[in-house]
Amino acid sequence: MPMYVERKLLLKEKTLDKSCFLFGPRQTGKSWLVKNSLPPETIVYNLLDSDVYLRMSNQPSTLRKELLAKGNNQNLIVIDEIQKVPALLDEVHNLIENGGFRFLLTGSSARKLRRGGVNLLGGRARQVHLRPLSYCELGDEYFDLLTALNRGLLPSIYFSKQARLDQQSYIGTYLKEEIAQEAVTRNVPAFGRFLKIAASCSGTILSPTSVSNECGVAKSTVVEYFEILRDTLLGENLESWKKTTVRKPIESSKFYFFDVGIARCIAEKLPVKEKSVDFGDALEHFIFHELKTYIEYKRPGILLHYWRSTSGFEVDFILGEQVAIEVKGSSFVGKKELKGLRALAEENKLKKFVLVCLEEQARVEDDGILILPVVEFLRRLWADEFADPVIEI
Repeated sequence: MPMYVERKLLLKEKTLDKSCFLFGPRQTGKSWLVKNSLPPETIVYNLLDSDVYLRMSNQPSTLRKELLAKGNNQNLIVIDEIQKVPALLDEVHNLIENGGFRFLLTGSSARKLRRGGVNLLGGRARQVHLRPLSYCELGDEYFDLLTALNRGLLPSIYFSKQARLDQQSYIGTYLKEEIAQEAVTRNVPAFGRFLKIAASCSGTILSPTSVSNECGVAKSTVVEYFEILRDTLLGENLESWKKTTVRKPIESSKFYFFDVGIARCIAEKLPVKEKSVDFGDALEHFIFHELKTYIEYKRPGILLHYWRSTSGFEVDFILGEQVAIEVKGSSFVGKKELKGLRALAEENKLKKFVLVCLEEQARVEDDGILILPVVEFLRRLWADEFADPVIEI
């Protein structure tokens, strides 16, 4: 594992003028980012430290008393794993409003905070999310496509010598700590069955009824389970793009796990290889991660959708209401692979049409569709080739 991989989430900039929540799944590197992005004199309350946890949970007002005693409200205050003591948010709120303090509050889930009746400071703190590693962070030196698809992009697993064991340990820890200990659901075995089925269909149109039938629990329970995955940052919805008029779009959402490697491990899938049956699905899942990471770090506010018509035409991603992106795991692109993009182009609503694949060279079709190898697409994405310039307001 390299000594240092520079993360692209600019934490220092995010916290210059306002308090901030930093959310992210376990092991994405939140504590590492805090340690390596902020000045060494930054005051940190780490609630994973048992002494700190006991002091703060027994008497949350201790936080206010200690900080007021220090007498300096110009420095950023970090509270790591804030969801462990939700009551601290009342003290944080008070110190922001009446003391002029700025806070960075990190956590792996907003669910426990909301269950505790808190309102995430009512807009007094912006929210940012740290995601697993991305191509732009690994660079050509460390990025390998098959490694990313099979291991996923959690830092400790991507560089691990025993990645599968570490993936299994990660999943076990999640079920034990996030689900059982926090009493999110009383039926952990049923949730485990659901998790495997949900991981198997990651990247497909969300169908609680089908999942309910497969795992043997009520549809209402399945809906709740998907909400748990979203709240604990293990997955997210991708909404459909509904602005086509020539072809009627469907309205159902898709669901993606936060990490392709973890999803494949949960689903007990064999290692993926080029030209294997599920290579294209794994590649699409990875591109979803890159697009969401790009938006979070560089273009907050841009929306990501997918498009599918009721007649069966589909395009994997619509980026920022202007770029259609289709992902194919093939090394040769023909008419069949382009039919979804061409059908969408007939709507005359988007500016660019891109197909990401395994061809060796970039090229442009006669109708303007851009064919890009995977790494070339990633380079152009992170170079902002597919997004309009940011307008400062």
